[in-house]
Amino acid sequence: MTSPALTKETAPAAPVTGGRVVGDLDVSVVMPCLNESESVASCVRQAARWIERSGVSGEVLVVDNGSTDGSLYLAEAAGARVIFEEERGYGAACIRGLQEARGSYVIMGDADGTYDFEQLDPILQLLESEAEIVLGNRLTGALERGAMPFLHRTIGTPAISFLLGLFTGSHVGDSQCGLRGIRKDAFLRLGLKAKGMEFASEMLFKAARLNLHVAEVPIRYRCRAGESKLNTFRDGWRHLRWLFLNSPTYAFVVPGVIFLALGLFSLAVTLLQGHGIKIGSLRWQPVFAGTIFLVVGTNAVLLGLVSKLFATTRGHQEEDWLVRTYRRFLGFEGLLLLGAFLMAVGLAVDGLILVRWLLDPSLSEMLRLAAVGQTLLIVGANLAFGSVAAAVADNEG
Repeated sequence: MTSPALTKETAPAAPVTGGRVVGDLDVSVVMPCLNESESVASCVRQAARWIERSGVSGEVLVVDNGSTDGSLYLAEAAGARVIFEEERGYGAACIRGLQEARGSYVIMGDADGTYDFEQLDPILQLLESEAEIVLGNRLTGALERGAMPFLHRTIGTPAISFLLGLFTGSHVGDSQCGLRGIRKDAFLRLGLKAKGMEFASEMLFKAARLNLHVAEVPIRYRCRAGESKLNTFRDGWRHLRWLFLNSPTYAFVVPGVIFLALGLFSLAVTLLQGHGIKIGSLRWQPVFAGTIFLVVGTNAVLLGLVSKLFATTRGHQEEDWLVRTYRRFLGFEGLLLLGAFLMAVGLAVDGLILVRWLLDPSLSEMLRLAAVGQTLLIVGANLAFGSVAAAVADNEG
C-alpha cells in the first residue's frame, strides 16, 4: 500500500522556523538513477515500506539522469515521485534531488540495489538528535563478499578518507559511502556544486569548514544489480583533483615551505662550504640549486596566499595563520616593500661583485656570492608582483 505522501506531485514552499528550514514532510528518500531498471523498483518499494512502518510522513524521490532502459517508468509505477536532471553526473543528480526534496531530513542512496532502504532508522534517529550529516559506513558494517572492488576497499576509499581528514581535521571511516542523510537546512548552507562523483567529498569538505556535526553508522552493503557506472581511476582522480584544488594549504603552502627550506639549506652550503659537500666519490656544489628551490618555494607560497585570500574574502573559508599573518604584519604595502628591499640587497651584492671583478677578473669564488645576489633579485621581484596579486584577491570589490 502506498501512502498519499509518496505520490503527491506538488508541495508548498518550505517555511523557515527559528533559522531552520522545515519541509512539509518529515523525510525524503532521494535516489539518483541512471539505467537501473533491474533494481530501482525494488529500492523504491523498500523505502516506501520503511516510511510507512516508521510512522513518518515522507516521500521517495527518484532523480533520473538520462536513463534509456525504462528506469523512470518502473520507479514511478513503484510509487516514487520522479524528476529529471538533464546535466549528467552523480553530483548533479544528487544536488537536484536535495533541492527538490520536501522533507526536513533527506536520506540519499543509490538505486542499484546495494543499500537496504528498509533499515534507515539509525540514520534518521541521528538526524533527529544531534547530527546534521550521517554517513553509512560499509567497511564496519555487513559488507557482502564481492560488493566492493578490492582497490576501492583497500586503497581508494581509505586514501580519500585519509586526505579528507588531513585537509579538514574531520575523521570519517567511509567518506565515499553513497547512503547518507542530511538535514535540509544543512544542505542549503553548504552550497554544493560538484557535478561528478567528487560530490561525496565536497559535502564532507564543506561540512568540516562549517563545523557541521557529522556522524557514521555501520550499514549493510550488497552486490549491485546491473553494470557499475564507476571508473576506478577516473573517479579517483576527480576526487583527488577536487581536494587539492580546494585545499591551497596542501596544494601550495606545504610544498612551498619544503622548497624554501631546501633552498635555504642549499644556499647555506654554497656560502659556508666553498668546495661543496663530498658524497662518496662525488662532490655536490649547490650553486644554482638554492636559487631554484627558493624561487619555486616563494611562488608556491604566494599562490597559496592568493588562493586563501580569495576564498576568505568571499566567505568560502575562514582565516588561517597565513592569512592572519599577511593581514596583520604585511598587507599590500608590507609585501611590496619586502620585495623591493630584497631586490635592493640583490642589486647591492651584484654591484659589489662587479667592483671586485673589475679589480681582479680572476676571482672565481665570487660565483657563490653571485648566486645569493641573483636569488635575492628574483625572489624580491616575485614578492613585489605577488603583493599586487594578493591585494587584488583580498579586495571584495
